[in-house]
Amino acid sequence: MMDSELHVKLTSLSSKGGCGCKIGPADLSQVLRNLPPAEPNPNLLVGLDTSDDAGVYKLNDELALVQTLDFFTPIVDDPYSFGQIAAANAISDIYAMGAKPLTVLNIVAFPISTLDKRILSEILRGAGDKVKEAGATLVGGHSIDDKEPKFGLAVTGLVHPDKVRSNAGAKVGDKIILTKPIGVGIMTTSIKNDKLTTEEIARVTQVMSTLNKTAAEVMESYDVHACTDVTGFGLMGHSLEMAKGSGVEIRIRKDDVPVLPRVRELAEQGLVPGGSKNNYAHVEDSVHFPEQMDQVDRWILCDAVTSGGLLISVSGAEAEALHQELVAAGVEAKIIGEVTSSGAGQIVIE
Repeated sequence: MMDSELHVKLTSLSSKGGCGCKIGPADLSQVLRNLPPAEPNPNLLVGLDTSDDAGVYKLNDELALVQTLDFFTPIVDDPYSFGQIAAANAISDIYAMGAKPLTVLNIVAFPISTLDKRILSEILRGAGDKVKEAGATLVGGHSIDDKEPKFGLAVTGLVHPDKVRSNAGAKVGDKIILTKPIGVGIMTTSIKNDKLTTEEIARVTQVMSTLNKTAAEVMESYDVHACTDVTGFGLMGHSLEMAKGSGVEIRIRKDDVPVLPRVRELAEQGLVPGGSKNNYAHVEDSVHFPEQMDQVDRWILCDAVTSGGLLISVSGAEAEALHQELVAAGVEAKIIGEVTSSGAGQIVIE
């Protein structure tokens, strides 16, 4: 086969891409509320109750198991980059819980009879390199023949039971730090529509394929009360989960939120994914946007992210030191807001 057969526009093979494939938060909540409650288990430290990033099960007084699973359709056209992004995205949930990744399983759906098998090899190679970078070990996987390619990982990690970082512990006085820029969903929709330059594609690919390993390691030394990663439900959706789970009001300064270049311009051209609009519809009753804020800026704050940064709620007294250490370590971190009061379970945008 000619090498040109490897240059398939992967993003054209599905209607949605990356974490934009997620079932929307409103629909998902309707489905989950019909499930019977789980049997109480004293060893289950984190389960379904707070929509957290991973489940945590206590094995003994020194060790807890952390488990997560994430997979999606192509978010970029390059298969190696797609593998890297999918792996970084799945492993991110482990870092968000304050844990270290241990083992991974590949999840593969691929049209084996219609696409060059070398494309799948490249996807797996990209993921393998990212897993190695994370210090985890590939132990197996499962594959099916499917007309739409999909790829991801099931990841197992370990953490001390007393050091679990959930999304439900934010405290009044905390500062909120975000470790990657947003706008990924709008940028990747623009990739699908051939609206980005090679340099712009490289930039958003770099953001998505960067592990949250460094950010997670740096925050270990600080008084972090809550943490989550920003993915398909967008900055507003995941911030709201933290606010509701913690029983607090979080104020976010719109001008301090890092956004990738050209995102607003592209959004104004109509390149806002459906997932981002669904996110806005889900949170608009619990997020207080300024009356003068236009719809485009609202969509950007709700943009469906793939492999986004960590959203960290840290003691106000330690926030600046953590921020400076993150930046010194090469993390694109910004302090974007603070926890202002208890009991509200809402977000206020300033």
